Order: sequence, then C-alpha cells, then structure tokens
Amino acid sequence: MKAVIAIAATLMLAGCATNGMVSRPGSCAKPGSEQELALSLADNMVNEGRLYASLANLEGLPDDLVQVRLRKARVLRLMGRNEAGPLYQSLLGTCLAADGEHGLGQLAAAKNDYATATTHLERAVKMAPTDDKMRNDLGVVYLNQRRIPEARFEFMTAMELKQANSLAALNMVTLLIYQDNWKAAAELANRASLSPQQVAEAQGRAEKLKASAKKSVASEGNRKTEIANASASANK
Repeated sequence: MKAVIAIAATLMLAGCATNGMVSRPGSCAKPGSEQELALSLADNMVNEGRLYASLANLEGLPDDLVQVRLRKARVLRLMGRNEAGPLYQSLLGTCLAADGEHGLGQLAAAKNDYATATTHLERAVKMAPTDDKMRNDLGVVYLNQRRIPEARFEFMTAMELKQANSLAALNMVTLLIYQDNWKAAAELANRASLSPQQVAEAQGRAEKLKASAKKSVASEGNRKTEIANASASANK
C-alpha cells in the first residue's frame, strides 16, 4: 500500500550498537559545504521521486562518508536493489547505527520477515527513542504480527513525538478498525485530516489482517485435530 510502502526518509541520529546493546555513539566526519549541498540535492530528488538522478548525484561523493552511504542505501532500498543491505550494515557501529538498524528492519519487513525486522527496529528505537519514523515502522511490524498493545504504544508515541505524522495516524486508524472500534477510528481520521481514500486504505489493510488472523486460527485448529487423530490411532 502506497501510504505504508512510502516510509519516509531517515534522520541522521547518533548511536551505536554492539550485539544489540547501546553504547557510546561513534564519531562521523562532517561533510564539507559542497558535499552538504550535494546531499541536500540528492534528498530533494528522492522526495520528487527521481531515484536514479539522486543515485547519480550520490555516486560523485566519497563512500567513506556515512551520510553518503545512508542516502545510497535508502535510494537502493526504494529501488528494490540488494546493494542496500550491505550499505545499511556498514553503518552499524558508527554515529548512524540507529539508521542502519532502521534500514535493515525495513528491508526485512519488506520480505515479510517480521522476526528479523522486529530485532532491528527494536534496536533502532532503543538507540533513537525520539525518532517518530522508527517508532511508526516498529508499530507496523507489531501490527502485522497482531501484537496489538505493542503496536498501539508505538503509533501513539510516534503521533505525540510529531503531531504532523499522518502515517502514524493512518496506521493507528488501521489498528482501530481491526479492533472494530469505528468511532475512535473516525474521530482520529478527522483530527488527522485523513482523506477518504486513506481511510479506505486503512480499512483494506485491517480486513487483510483479520483474514490473516482467521487463517492462522483455522490452521492451528487443523494442526491440533491432526495431532489428536494421530494420537488416537496410535492408541488403538
């Protein structure tokens, strides 16, 4: 879904990780003024949907700058290119470790590998607890796992950290519809100025989650029946 797929640009936040533990942030070299201008231009191009032009501009900058690797990783992830993973991995242990964990979590979530995504995004949030985008993305992964209380916590935190975060509000509306709490969903959609199309998208996602939940319950029921039948046959 477009609103969910287009997870916004990551911020450059400090932090570093060793075996999932938070330690002192690493140091990063500061880009020069011309490099800063080129990075800003590349960001603008991504926001305009000009991914290939953005990557071309970034290729003229030195890869030893973590700020360059972060942006390259983002562009390559949005392109669906495998090179994004190693670039995000290269940020771990630097001052952009939280962004590296965030990116690795986004890559895992895109593959529906929610266990791995959870690990990376929880590390990212631990290192950068006030980043609303990381909180929102962790909430999405929790929601896809139907871990409703945890998802609610992350969406509420993201919305309070940045009240203009309509993506977190959209995801919270999805959660409320999933719970059949239509009144609260309508109130939040109105406060967040969500469009009818966005609400329809939230409803569609909620219905898919419900269908997935029913399928899981049915599958578990069938598995228990098979075990019971096998046990009964063995005792004959």
